[in-house]
Formats: sequence, C-alpha cells, structure tokens
Amino acid sequence: MELTFNKEKDLEISTSQGIWQRFAIKTHFIQPKESIDEIIERYIVGNIKETDIVSFSQKIVSLVQNRVIYKKDLKVGFWAKFLSKFVTKTPYGFSVGNPLKMQVAINMAGLPRIFLAGFLGTLGKIIGKRGVFYKIAGNQVNELDGFYGEAFKEYSEMGILGPEKCDEWCQRIKEKYRFENIVADVNDLGGNILGTSDGLKDKKKLMLEILKDNPSGQGEQQTPIIILRKVND
Repeated sequence: MELTFNKEKDLEISTSQGIWQRFAIKTHFIQPKESIDEIIERYIVGNIKETDIVSFSQKIVSLVQNRVIYKKDLKVGFWAKFLSKFVTKTPYGFSVGNPLKMQVAINMAGLPRIFLAGFLGTLGKIIGKRGVFYKIAGNQVNELDGFYGEAFKEYSEMGILGPEKCDEWCQRIKEKYRFENIVADVNDLGGNILGTSDGLKDKKKLMLEILKDNPSGQGEQQTPIIILRKVND
C-alpha cells in the first residue's frame, strides 16, 4: 500500500525536534469489538519503518475496547436536557450540549459534580479561561464522543467513552509488533496524548507538536491511524 496523507493538511511539519512526515492510513469503518491485531496486520505491518511511530486515534481504541453506550439504552432526564442548553456549541458538535452526552456525563461524574463543573466553568468563561468544566467534571467526561451523525450516521446512535489503560494498551502493541505508538485525542481545536509505549513517556510534548494541526482531519477522511516518520537531517 502506498502511503499518503490528507490533502487538507501538510505532509510535513516542522517541530522543535526536526521535520516529521504524517502519513494518514485510511481504514474501513471500525466497529466495536474489532480485533486491533487484525487492524494492525492489515494496515500497518509492511508499511512502516523501524523508527516510525504510530498514532492511534482515541476513537479507534475505544471502539476495539467496546467502550460504547447505545442511545436505546440511555434514559435522558430533566437535568441533562436543562443543563445541555447552556453549553456552547463548537464547530465540531455540541459536546455535552448534546442532552445524550450530558446524561452520560451525569451518569459518570454524578449530578452534584456536574453542577459544580457548570458553575465554575461559567466563571472560567467570564475570565477567559477555557476547559474548566471538563477539568472539574473529570471521570473522562472530556473524552465523550459520538451521538453525532453528521460525518458518520452510525455514530448518531452510539456514544463513545474514553479508552481505558492506554499506556498498558500501547505497551502491549509495542511488545508484539516492535514499534513505538501513542493514543491521541486530537481535533482542530487542540489535543491530548492519552497513552504511550515506554519509549515515548517523555515525548508527549513532541507528539502534540507533530499532531497539532490534526493530520487525521475532522470529517469523513476515515484515517484514524497516522504513521509519524522523522525526515533525516
């Protein structure tokens, strides 16, 4: 398979540690409970060099871990409907402004904590500080995805929770397939590194530099795996 990149993004990016290429791997539509080993052997093995780093999107890891909740199994209460009205919509969806996501957040963190997060989040907006709500809410509320079918209709009926034990997950991949890898939660508004194999523990800042413009893209590109390759000096 010939490696390529998302045409809306640059192949190469300059960082504090040199120039890196970002090859976007287009996959089939990944379903819950799929085997990550089969995905790796189909799309990655044979296409990477020894020194490459593989970035897995948060969503693909959550799906293979079956970290999903279905709309049909979720009862949306009064407070989820009420509180969601006060959440600002981003260009990429309503986040917990979606009543379904707000209900999941309440289920995960508890209603008192969500009240506190909402109150302090509002104060944070007044003084120009973003992300206070999610910091106070904790419990992986900031990693909620799904219940939004604009890019993929399948996600309209499915909420996706944050992945679990990402460092351990990455290390297992490294020990079996011998490449360094990360789990990244990146979009066009920012990003976080959720887990790394052991060789990248102190390189999270560099990984975010490489991925800061979201080379996976935000819409229907269907490229949840990025191969990172440093360009020789």
